[in-house]
Amino acid sequence: MEARVDRPLAGILWMLVTGVLFIGVIAIVKYLGGALPAAQTAFLRYALGLVFLLPMIRPIMRARLKRRDVGLFVARGAAHTVAVFLWFFAMSRIPMAEVTAMSYLSPVFVTIGAALFLGERLAARRMLAVFAALLGAMVVLRPGFRDLSSGHLAMLATGALFGASYLIAKLMSGRVSPAVVVGMLSVTVTLGLAPMAMAVWVTPSWSELGWIFLVACFATAGHYTMTLAFAAAPITVTQPVTFLQLVWSVLLGALVFGEPVDGWVVLGGAIIIAAISFITWREAMLKRREITPTTPATKM
Repeated sequence: MEARVDRPLAGILWMLVTGVLFIGVIAIVKYLGGALPAAQTAFLRYALGLVFLLPMIRPIMRARLKRRDVGLFVARGAAHTVAVFLWFFAMSRIPMAEVTAMSYLSPVFVTIGAALFLGERLAARRMLAVFAALLGAMVVLRPGFRDLSSGHLAMLATGALFGASYLIAKLMSGRVSPAVVVGMLSVTVTLGLAPMAMAVWVTPSWSELGWIFLVACFATAGHYTMTLAFAAAPITVTQPVTFLQLVWSVLLGALVFGEPVDGWVVLGGAIIIAAISFITWREAMLKRREITPTTPATKM
């Protein structure tokens, strides 16, 4: 078996492209604003994105899923469905930078969940990193010093629900192929969002459909370039680059959408990213199987 040849510069460049694509997703959703209900926007993003599911149909049909497998996929789809809805809801309520900063909490919830439900060891250093990440979240939110909106609460719930989704994906990754895991998520989330969207349906314009399809394209491309980044270099190299997504969110929010720059949000996001980077580095040093999603973008 040939040894892997790391290409750190290529990994960093691919992760930079990934960040731009996912920031594009956030910017378009922010631009659409309240033009369509959050549930409908989320549904259309997944429904229009089903075109990218075509290569996965055959692996899903051949998987011969057992009842327990189907149950886990349904559970994951339910958690992911609510999380996606809350993310779109939060985007219409709070600034881009705050959504991005709080999105980084998902890996922290994964780490906690893995220790509580999967029996993975949570060493002292990782516990300190988790506490540091939660401290970063408190810096972003600053409860008691300002009023928290429904968007902030939605993002906290989003992180926990995405964490649950990732944990179930970890369980299923050893049972079925990655194509089946990704394909089943797309199907279950689309079905889960459908009744929520129908309840608040507003006839979209062709322009709005075009923008939402572009969201699906950017999100799919982002997942692909992120895979290329991980293939080119270790996650300990690519992980810190994800912090630039927060920088770009701050700049885009300020320059395009007129959102005020909040230094506390940037500081809190930096603390969270530093904690996640440490957790990732420790996983690499201990040569343990990775359990922490390396970017918040994986949710979309």
